[in-house]
Order: sequence, then C-alpha cells, then structure tokens
Amino acid sequence: MKLFLKFDLNTAYKKILQEQLDKHTSDYALVSFGEVDINDSVSSEQLKELYAQLSSYGFEVVESNKSILIQKIKDTIVEMIFMEDDLPATKISSYLANKLNHSYGYLANVFSEVTYTTIENFIILQRIERAKQLLITNQLTLTEIAWKLSYSSVAHLSTQFKNTTGLTPTVFQRIINKRRKVFGEGKTEEPDAE
Repeated sequence: MKLFLKFDLNTAYKKILQEQLDKHTSDYALVSFGEVDINDSVSSEQLKELYAQLSSYGFEVVESNKSILIQKIKDTIVEMIFMEDDLPATKISSYLANKLNHSYGYLANVFSEVTYTTIENFIILQRIERAKQLLITNQLTLTEIAWKLSYSSVAHLSTQFKNTTGLTPTVFQRIINKRRKVFGEGKTEEPDAE
C-alpha cells in the first residue's frame, strides 16, 4: 500500500522543534521560522545533545553571521512560498529587504557569495516545489496554481517548471495520476490544458 500525504510544513517544524526543546530547556520562545530564543542557562553538554537530536530531523544550528543571514533568507522565502496563502503583492525583493532589515542588493550579494547561486534561482526552485505539491494534491487547476504563485501566466509557470524538472506540469500530473491508478489510489482527475 502506498500513502500520499498532505502535510503542513510549518506545523511539523514547530512540533518537532518544541518536542526537542522541551526535553532540554523549559524557557524558550519560537521567535520566527528558523529562530529560537533560549532564555535558560543550558550547559554545553545539553546543547550538544539538543544539536544532535535536531540534526536527526534534518535541523542544523547555524553559527556564523553570514550563514545565519543565508538561513534567514532561505527561511523567509520558504515561509513566504509554502506557509502563506498567496505570495505577497509587493516585489519579493522588497519583501525580503523589509523582513530582514537589509537592502536587497546586500542580501543578494551575500547569498551569491556563500551559496554560489542567486536568490532568484532559489525562489524559482521553491516555487516549482510548491507547484509540484499543489499538482499532487489535485486541489487546484494549473491556472489557479499559476495565480497563487504569482506567475504572470500559465505559460510562464510551465516554462519554469519544464526548465527545472524536465517535464511540463501536465506531464508531471499525468505521471502522478498513473501511479495512483497503478497502486489503486483515489483521484485520477485529468489536469487542465496548458
């Protein structure tokens, strides 16, 4: 039997983080996505254990200032694309600059210097991941997904999708639907035309 799961990344993230923090400290606050304030005095041994536990779930504690800023940029983008109902009406560059209190030029330079790619490429990858997630759930048409992710048109979404995955959104959705049929899963709706 194969299960297709729909999940809320934000809820899973908070639940895992709270469970691990509760084991090691009682006085902490989840400040924002990817940021925690620990108000207790925690021994270095307890911190090592906390880091190890978080690492087993794919969390990594970031310590250098540039790495912290890069992580904040990534977290802000992921939060914006996956947690918000719709992308902000403002330009993403303005959104990041306002949210992180740095000029977009500075953020872009640091991001490129450390990751060897651009913020724009990271945003495209995240938008395509979100589009794939929405296509898998069969809840929205391709037109609705393009609008939700602030694409100028379905053609723009389809072009970026194909450039990133090698497949058009329609072909991707057909593959998912065929897999569901093979494994006896429920919905097998045909995607809307591109």
